[in-house]
Amino acid sequence: MKIISWNVNGIRAWHKKGYSEWVKHENPDIFCVQETKSHPEQLPAELLNITGYHSYFSSSQVKKGYSGVAIYTKTESERVEYGMGVEEFDQEGRFLAVYFKKIVLINCYFPNGGMGPHRLEYKMKFYETFLNHINKLRKDGYSIIFCGDVNTAHKEIDLARPKENEKNTGFLPEERVWIDKVVDSGYIDTFRHFNSGRVNAYSYWDMKTRARDRNVGWRIDYFFVSDDLISKVKKADILDEVFGSDHCPILLDINI
Repeated sequence: MKIISWNVNGIRAWHKKGYSEWVKHENPDIFCVQETKSHPEQLPAELLNITGYHSYFSSSQVKKGYSGVAIYTKTESERVEYGMGVEEFDQEGRFLAVYFKKIVLINCYFPNGGMGPHRLEYKMKFYETFLNHINKLRKDGYSIIFCGDVNTAHKEIDLARPKENEKNTGFLPEERVWIDKVVDSGYIDTFRHFNSGRVNAYSYWDMKTRARDRNVGWRIDYFFVSDDLISKVKKADILDEVFGSDHCPILLDINI
């Protein structure tokens, strides 16, 4: 099964650039999108219902043109969750889960910790709520795949300028420690599993400074799987040759 995840930084603008044709060419079994910045009723028919896919959307309820996630899947989900059951975190349209028998695929656009201490606090509370949620799913007998824009680089190898960003959100100690907790809880960063020493591998670049031209980037987009699934993963990669957003797509190939 081929799964692609991409923070498209506005799905309507992304579509106008012709990148939905790229999706058709790549032909993933599941396509997860973050930062749609739209509601379903704002989407053209060919994007709302891509031929051959079932589509699910979770949109921000607090303001328009903000946040939002979507999942396109060739196999219809047995069950869909549009949040974690906590209004504080569900109203921004950041979480979408689809169930396939005993596997749950979660597409999540985690909060950015910028814009003041209150948003960093919100991000950390969201992190803890998310980890508690997936741990409960594991206890209920589900295997987990989760992907999306986590908005934190885990290790120094995961960003171009770690020293300069030690006090910046996205690389703060408390943010990185949370990813340590994810790993310690039995979830595996699939890209690092297959590419432990690969350097200069990033999924996000600041557009204002033309950072992509110099590959001054961050790896903040992930596919994690629960440890019972890692033997089924064939490949995990960053598709950094693909443009269209300030993020590039990431890929998971898994036998399920």
